[in-house]
Amino acid sequence: MEMDMLHAAGQALVIILDPHRLIYLFAGVCMGLGLGLLPGIGGIAGTAMLLPFTYDLDPHAAFALLLGLGATTTTADPISAILFGVPGHAASAATTLDGYPLTRQGQAGRALGASYMSALMGGLFGAALMGKSLPVLRPLMLYIGSPELLAFAVFGLSMVAVLSGNAPLRGLAAGCFGVMLSMVGEEAQTGTQRWTFDSLFLADGLPLVPMVLGFALPELCDLAIARTAVVTDGGTIDAKTGMLLGVKDCFTHWFLILRCSWIGSFMGAIPGIAVSIIDWISYGHALRTEKGASQTFGKGDIRGVIAAESATNAREGGALVPMVAFGVPTSAGMAVLLGAFLIHGLVPGPDMLGKNLDVTYSMVWSIAIANILGSGLCFLFSGQFAKLATLRYTLIMPIVLSLVFIGAFEGGRQWGDLYALLGFGLVGWVMKHCQWPRPPLVLGFILGKVIERFLFISIQRYGIDWMLHPVVIVMFALSLAGLLRSFLGDVRAHGGARKMLAGFGAPRFGPGNLLPAALACIVVAMLLASQDWGIEAAIIPMIVGSGATLFCVLTLANDVFREPAEAASARAADEIPPELAQRATATSGQKIHMDIGSHIGHLPIGVIISRGALFFGWMAAFLAAMATIGLIATVPVFIIAYMRLEGRERWSLTLSMATGTTLFVYALFDRLLAIPWPQTLLGAALPALKAIPGV
Repeated sequence: MEMDMLHAAGQALVIILDPHRLIYLFAGVCMGLGLGLLPGIGGIAGTAMLLPFTYDLDPHAAFALLLGLGATTTTADPISAILFGVPGHAASAATTLDGYPLTRQGQAGRALGASYMSALMGGLFGAALMGKSLPVLRPLMLYIGSPELLAFAVFGLSMVAVLSGNAPLRGLAAGCFGVMLSMVGEEAQTGTQRWTFDSLFLADGLPLVPMVLGFALPELCDLAIARTAVVTDGGTIDAKTGMLLGVKDCFTHWFLILRCSWIGSFMGAIPGIAVSIIDWISYGHALRTEKGASQTFGKGDIRGVIAAESATNAREGGALVPMVAFGVPTSAGMAVLLGAFLIHGLVPGPDMLGKNLDVTYSMVWSIAIANILGSGLCFLFSGQFAKLATLRYTLIMPIVLSLVFIGAFEGGRQWGDLYALLGFGLVGWVMKHCQWPRPPLVLGFILGKVIERFLFISIQRYGIDWMLHPVVIVMFALSLAGLLRSFLGDVRAHGGARKMLAGFGAPRFGPGNLLPAALACIVVAMLLASQDWGIEAAIIPMIVGSGATLFCVLTLANDVFREPAEAASARAADEIPPELAQRATATSGQKIHMDIGSHIGHLPIGVIISRGALFFGWMAAFLAAMATIGLIATVPVFIIAYMRLEGRERWSLTLSMATGTTLFVYALFDRLLAIPWPQTLLGAALPALKAIPGV
């Protein structure tokens, strides 16, 4: 058997190295990288678009084209995440936590180099794992049922405490609120409409892509507030040296890449586990296990980039295992790929490990070669990409915002997606400047419905016995240990429980206390609205909502009654008299506390709020113009208005950028992807204008 597999692997390599098939593979890689650069678009649209073109191809060339695209979309994702803090796809959201701070420090080249090399190593690991473990993993995949899937999801949710930094209560409150938001829409068991307010858009649930892009808007907002380039104070980017340093970092932290690649491959092979949580679980694992990570992650630690990217790229090989072995797609992209199996008369299952073994191994080689080509092309051109971080904000902001709007709309293609983008962006900006962690909310949102679905299936299928499954017991124990570890770490960081309790004193109120109070009120209102539902629809929201309310109240009490660390340290060191410390404490409570290391913290609070309002005003104006004249016509108007009014850019540069961006949007999104643009006021008033693209 081993010799047959080696022979099939060698034969598949010869087949895939045929120049004709390599051309298709290279074409898929180029399209995958191009789609990965665009925020919110992802590879599903590209894979679906390419599917009809594979009808006349042999299976090896067809899968080379499709897997070339699918395997490299996430390779280019980190470019926008690292340079601008805007993830190209939900799977690269964790990369922004350390990638964007590195760019702010002038180390964009290093972050990009580390992301490409770790993606390459993770992708090769995933391909090798798929090729070696298909016969071994087949019986293991049959063992995994809904209780095990539920346990994996709960373990992922326990990462909210790890991703909360030194504020575990805030992280748990945000995570529970994210779970509540995930349950908006029609409940699958009973058909109950939960918090939909009779809206057809909300009946389908809140969309993920606008949320992820919305929570990236605070970085763009702060860039507009600071009115500088991403790299400030005369900083420069040595892209070539930086990328070589990033490559060196990957070899230095090879064991981290190995562990995270295992996580990515394993999680990618589990049906029902969304690709958008793999990077968070891997990032949380690195945060827990790497030395000194709790002090440096989130502030520009290269290990955070390596952990997220190696796991994300390794999952492609893992995701193919259940697809090839059982015909079970683990994601929407794999579901589209399953269509290619049917088109070419291939049946997933034993035949793919028998008479069609050469096709299976050609898929393995396609993934491996695609990762090499994709990373090589990224290394080749990223020197120019890195320089974008040194450009004035007025040159990059209107183009990035236009692509963000298109990316948010492309997923669901409804107006509600754009409203959600704006709403989540505003919420994310408030959370950022009140020092509330955003990753737990995103993770809770992703995992909420997964946990609810598998919980009901497990209870109906196994009763209470599902809790006695060995994998469930182990994963629940690890989840509990992770939560307790975060709280104990917070206690130790404050000098023990006695010192923590001694820090409580007279109440101190400020604007920053409004966020937990408002969040608690929203959750209570949601709980009251759930009283009329049946027990099956209400039980999970009531449990999670009660937890969210408790954590919000504890957070509010902690903020109001505990003395800030700065004043406590000063008092302990006798640096200032007690009365001055009280005065400083009272003063600090009357303003929004900026993020540590924020590049707008030096500005007066009034300037920050007014410029922040102006930024969201520009976004509202984009929506208004889009509703009136259509998206394609809005793009040049928005770019010209922003560049002229914000930066007084010269007309020649403004018009050239507006024209180039508009032609790009028209060619890709209107002609190639054929996105159905929404009805506009102008089109409704003058039906003859509907023939114009975008109107």
